[in-house]
Amino acid sequence: MFDYLIVGAGFAGSILAERLASVENKKVLLIDKRSHIGGNAYDHYDNEGILVHKYGPHIFHTNSKEVFDHLSRFTEWRHYQHKVLADLDGQQVPVPINLTTINTLYNMQLSSAELEGFFATRAEDVGLVRTSEDVVVKAVGRDLYNKFFKGYTQKQWDLDPSELDASVTARVPTRLNKDDRYFTDTYQSMPLNGYTRMFEKMLDHPNIKVMLNTDYSEIMEIIAFNKMIFTGPVDEYFDYCYGKLPYRSINFKFETLDKEQFQRTGTINYPNDYAFTRITEFKYLTGQKHHKTSVVYEFPTAEGDPYYPIPRPQNAEIYRKYKLLADQSDTYFVGRLATYKYYNMDQVVAQALSTFKKIQAETVERPIGSDVVAMVSH
Repeated sequence: MFDYLIVGAGFAGSILAERLASVENKKVLLIDKRSHIGGNAYDHYDNEGILVHKYGPHIFHTNSKEVFDHLSRFTEWRHYQHKVLADLDGQQVPVPINLTTINTLYNMQLSSAELEGFFATRAEDVGLVRTSEDVVVKAVGRDLYNKFFKGYTQKQWDLDPSELDASVTARVPTRLNKDDRYFTDTYQSMPLNGYTRMFEKMLDHPNIKVMLNTDYSEIMEIIAFNKMIFTGPVDEYFDYCYGKLPYRSINFKFETLDKEQFQRTGTINYPNDYAFTRITEFKYLTGQKHHKTSVVYEFPTAEGDPYYPIPRPQNAEIYRKYKLLADQSDTYFVGRLATYKYYNMDQVVAQALSTFKKIQAETVERPIGSDVVAMVSH
């Protein structure tokens, strides 16, 4: 008899498994469809011995001391501040758009104070901001929107920005100074020995059993447990009764090159050229020293693993129906797929820690096992 069956060994599932096992002394069975722990943050050494991220670049950043301190229990850190360039008009310029970006693109010598006026003269009054196009055009005008956002967004989502919720481009700021860091969070670091090693330490507890290559539907009737925590797709859990929730996926093309360095920085975006959206070179992220280098090209696609919930009103309405079912269930739903929302890694960690506190509170009110259920089924 397990106290908890946790479906999904990514951040949400692994953090809850560790907390329940080590703090509450609960017996936990953690399962995953894939052949590895770590979810999309899984990293491994390729055939040349270069550490790569199997599901694209994962760069850790957070403003939460609680989140950073919690993960610090399981890893040392390598300080790393990610930088991104956009390949535009035969030049490579910083993203997010900053003072250097504008002066380079338009061959100008504006100051920070003058840049604010520059944006103001180009910004358009779009009225009520509803879409991703509205967000950008209102902030920096049509020309910069076309250069940086329209093509990239179209490739990423296979939708025009005018068809996407404002939240998509609202995530990318503009800056009036020369700060060329992609993130400005207080804590910006990479796990010193990689994400997988961090997850291994997290799950190294006698109360935690891990089963890989396992679909939860295969074991529901043969393994006894009291409570389930589900981090997979919420529509799958409810047998797609309201239809499938749409996602975008990515095809990753990895290349190992016989040179020490391939590009000028960690990631270069290609908003308007080529079928791929960006190229990332892993050695920038990991700090690894090696005479060769490994890069990944990202090709957005409609088919494949569910990575990005598509933020459109009709999809939010489908999820709302599933959430009503989830709220009536005894199962805890945690993480990006279970709540149909795009989260950064630190947000998933915070959500998992918050869920643990909720479980603790509920356990005090009604101790687990007070009405033991030998078999739990949705």
